[in-house]
Amino acid sequence: MIKDNQKIFNRLLVAMDAVLTGASFILAYYIKFYIFEQGPGIGVLPVGDYFKLLYLIVPLYLVLYYSCNVYTPKRTVKRRHEISGIFQANTIGMAALIIVLYVIVKEINYSRSVMAIFYALNIFLMTLSRIILRKFLQTMRSKGYNLKHILLVGYSRAAEEYISRIIDNPQWGYVVCGILDDHIPAGTVYKGVKVLGTIGNLEIILPENKLDEIAITLALKDYDILEEIVDTCEKSGVHTKFVPDYNSMIPTRPYTEDLMGLPVINIRYVPLTNTGNILIKRAMDIVGSLCGIILTAPIMLVAAILVKCSSPGPVIFKQERVGLHNKPFWMYKFRSMEQQAPAKEKKAWTVRNDPRVTGIGKILRRTSLDELPQLFNILKGDMSLVGPRPERPLFVEKFKEEIPRYMVKHQVRPGLTGWAQVNGLRGDTSIRKRIEYDIYYIENWTIGFDIKIIFMTFFTGFINKNAY
Repeated sequence: MIKDNQKIFNRLLVAMDAVLTGASFILAYYIKFYIFEQGPGIGVLPVGDYFKLLYLIVPLYLVLYYSCNVYTPKRTVKRRHEISGIFQANTIGMAALIIVLYVIVKEINYSRSVMAIFYALNIFLMTLSRIILRKFLQTMRSKGYNLKHILLVGYSRAAEEYISRIIDNPQWGYVVCGILDDHIPAGTVYKGVKVLGTIGNLEIILPENKLDEIAITLALKDYDILEEIVDTCEKSGVHTKFVPDYNSMIPTRPYTEDLMGLPVINIRYVPLTNTGNILIKRAMDIVGSLCGIILTAPIMLVAAILVKCSSPGPVIFKQERVGLHNKPFWMYKFRSMEQQAPAKEKKAWTVRNDPRVTGIGKILRRTSLDELPQLFNILKGDMSLVGPRPERPLFVEKFKEEIPRYMVKHQVRPGLTGWAQVNGLRGDTSIRKRIEYDIYYIENWTIGFDIKIIFMTFFTGFINKNAY
């Protein structure tokens, strides 16, 4: 069975990581003293002193790899998460090594260059080994090896979605053997997966010990028998998963609280409700907006002159938008259209070849330079550098009735740029798709994610092909 092979595989993986970590350190020593230099000079510690460090480094790094989830099953884990774990473990390990050597033990003769080379080399080799391993396992699974056989208990929307994802991702190496359900007739087929019989057959199938996993995918109306099914599965010793039929109501990474032993699932976990995260993001916004204003001041001055010369009216156009906690605010832009009555302006979006857009306005819109005055909105606290784009009150009222979870975006400050925008969802694009990206950003926010989006904006976000 695959669960027996998994134990052997995990042990081999730990052994491989131990060898790679040791080899990286030895290679770092060789590169420093035999490639960059002509051998160890006077005053350099003996090679034996360096190699003695492996007794500390190898066990420490293996513990860190475990703590940073490098050894969690990789079938459905994205490669970037695994690489992130490797990077995190190596960074913590190197910090610990520096503190021990240079602060606690005060052995300052160990080469800083060796440590730096070891840090970079170990991350590279570990990442390379994991990429090669993934490719190897995917090839094996495509040939019918290293597969996990799963039985679904309960026919529901969750069961259908689970089957669809497994079929769409054969590299995971999952095979759904069938479904048991009390309400759907035996022989019913969904995407090649057949209903085998009733849930009562579970007690006949489990003793055969031919399954690697059980996935409980009961419909919401059948949850009264959930405890009984879990008890039956656990008695068999087969690994059991629960796929809830209310996944449309909770995020993919739900935030749970422990209320004195009672688990409480938050419907929506928003990292930016944490005071520390709020302060960090606000500090980044203040510094970023001030730097942006200083750097773009000449561009804004030229844009202001061109707008003033292009047509009568104010240079700055302000429009009411909905921001954090559904509070309205005035968002600033360079005016890119001929001046019009407020009642007309509120009615609709700009359309292709809109006659109201001025010649200068077209350039400003296409290059997103009309958005630069929003740096002052960020400085004031109405907006953030990164976040969901704000919308007008009229459309907020419309979309909140038409698009599920639309109002979730107002749990954070709106942004000058966002995850949806750097993925091409700007201007006349799908609102539903934008909301999906906005909610992903809200639920997965980190300061690193913000920095990534800002860098992506510089490379992909300024030219707006959907701007009219």
